[in-house]
Amino acid sequence: MSSYRRPVLPGARVFFTVTLAERGADLLTREIAVLREAVLRTRIERPFGIDAWVVLPDHMHCVWALPEGDADFATRWSVIKARFSRAMPPVARRESHRRRREHGVWQRRFWEHHIRDEQDWDNHIRYCWFNPVKHGLVEHPRD
Repeated sequence: MSSYRRPVLPGARVFFTVTLAERGADLLTREIAVLREAVLRTRIERPFGIDAWVVLPDHMHCVWALPEGDADFATRWSVIKARFSRAMPPVARRESHRRRREHGVWQRRFWEHHIRDEQDWDNHIRYCWFNPVKHGLVEHPRD
């Protein structure tokens, strides 16, 4: 099994990409209210700031600002993904999902990048704005 080493930087700003297990699905946009509720409830219990967030049909990108003294974004994602998954109707799951008590909605991991400086932050905010254009969902970021 892979062992991932993630930086432990309390109070960091972090860019994330989180993806559904089924690429090409539209679950995130179809069930956006459920996703919003999962994020809202998690932020109440484990606060974090949102600098940017874009939800596409099968994946999302966001930039979070973690609180001073707190570096635990992994638990926050685990809780958000679990809340969203539990609200979805049951689907057929692989044995590996059953063993891990997963619903099979999400890819197991997520991609994160700790923001290094203001230019890096600006680049990742713009990435969030332009990603729907890149995927042909809108013509302009303002849309």
